[in-house]
Amino acid sequence: MTENTKPQFVITIGRQFGSGGREIGRLVAEKLGIDYYDKELLTEASKSTGMNSDFFEAADERSPRFFSSLMAFSTGFHGGSFVIGNSPISNDNIYRQQSEVIEALAERSSCVILGRTADYILRNHPNAISIFIHASIDSCVQRIMRRDCCKTIDEARALAEKRNKLRAEYYNFYTDKRWGEAMSYDLSIDSSKQSVEQTADIIVNYVKTRIGL
Repeated sequence: MTENTKPQFVITIGRQFGSGGREIGRLVAEKLGIDYYDKELLTEASKSTGMNSDFFEAADERSPRFFSSLMAFSTGFHGGSFVIGNSPISNDNIYRQQSEVIEALAERSSCVILGRTADYILRNHPNAISIFIHASIDSCVQRIMRRDCCKTIDEARALAEKRNKLRAEYYNFYTDKRWGEAMSYDLSIDSSKQSVEQTADIIVNYVKTRIGL
């Protein structure tokens, strides 16, 4: 297969907090020579809508219930939407705008997209491959500790549990699947069983087999 006839594809990666999903996703994109999107999605959505990026950041992988309680303290909140000036900004509008950005990026070129229910949004894409990365809690705690964002093991464990709960609530609210269930994804892999490099290689080999690269 020549360079010009390579099929366009998209890899979506769901991940537990502390499993190394972000690092693995970047490495997969690098090895395949394709684009990578994580927080960049929020910037793209902000640009396309003209909304302040803070709204996308606040809603990022958080269910409407959590987002509403968070933002009600700092903005006018009425009936499921936030009123900034004369413009209502609802949870669903923010999700819909981000979804449109994900669809546009997947249409533009082959890429890796991290989280944000991308596997569900792109479920009808002909060459979408969904991956879920998980790891043992001990492995997650060690990685979180190395980031210097927690001082104790108990703090790291609590943070992992909190972030995973938020991601699960977000995913389960907006999709008809269950976050982290193996049957919801094409490939579910435990990143604590091998190195980051080896985990990325497993994913790359799987993608190449599926797509025929």
